[in-house]
Amino acid sequence: MKEINVAVTGGAGQIAYSLLPRLVSGETFGSDTKVNLRLIEIPQVVDKLQGTIMELIDCGFEQTGELTATSDIREGVKDADWVLLVGSIPRGIVIDGKKIEERSDLLKINGGIFTDQGAAIGDLSKPDAKILVVGNPANTNALIGMNSANNAGQQWFAMTALDANRAKAQLAEKAKVEISSLKNMIIWGNHSPTMYPDPYNATIDGTSAAEVINDIDWLEDDYLPLVQQRGKAVIDARGASSAASAANAAIDTVKSVINPTQEGDCFSAAVVSDGSYGVPEGLIFGFPLRTNQAGEVEIVQGIEINDFAKSKIQITTEELESEREAVADLIS
Repeated sequence: MKEINVAVTGGAGQIAYSLLPRLVSGETFGSDTKVNLRLIEIPQVVDKLQGTIMELIDCGFEQTGELTATSDIREGVKDADWVLLVGSIPRGIVIDGKKIEERSDLLKINGGIFTDQGAAIGDLSKPDAKILVVGNPANTNALIGMNSANNAGQQWFAMTALDANRAKAQLAEKAKVEISSLKNMIIWGNHSPTMYPDPYNATIDGTSAAEVINDIDWLEDDYLPLVQQRGKAVIDARGASSAASAANAAIDTVKSVINPTQEGDCFSAAVVSDGSYGVPEGLIFGFPLRTNQAGEVEIVQGIEINDFAKSKIQITTEELESEREAVADLIS
């Protein structure tokens, strides 16, 4: 069997609990690949990872390789082919007696974490490592980590597949079709309530989803808030943030990156902007992506954007520019 080294931060969290078995089962990297898994956690809870490791062993997957737990980020990401940065400080946590509610405070607190993680990845992970940021605020956390890594051969992604899956589900339900009928689901911009889940370029059996649904009021007034606020709706309903669906989206992203994209389709993730579609260079921005036959991930070009979409993309762009300005001292 081939071998691959995969590092996961936030290894004791709920997302990781759903994610880890699928990383080492053969589902994600293939039945011919043994996965050496490094679980990374803060010192206060790293001991809990021993129970997780026991469960992974007890699953009995043939593709499960060496399993290790550490609180040392440099040890965890050494020689990693893939790094999944799942852990981050969530909104609402109390630090030094202060409840962290403002996005600017969240950015700065996580900024220090992702600066250290990025530096370790840039120094010690494989020169062509791929890094997926799941922990929020994902786009700007990825921006901070990428700049700190300063390793042009490595490729950083922020996860928007959860938004894409949510958008597909809503469109499929409205159109009364199977979700597998949906293709080209693009999430433009930030993984936040400003992101734009594009129903005009999404297709249902080859026809624009907007044309199939043929209800402009629903698309622009109901559908967008449904997708943009879905994370909050989950929290309100279950008292905790999305875990199983977030883990599933992370798996979807890894599989989309490592496997050639089917002709006529694309996938959604945020990558560093090269100026495509007028997005300022350097932002980590959600784009339509394809993995070509050579295994290279590229931004899909030539997609038509209507005036409504342009206005929504401008809003999410401005938010990401504001976030970049808020952490300017960490990326200079």
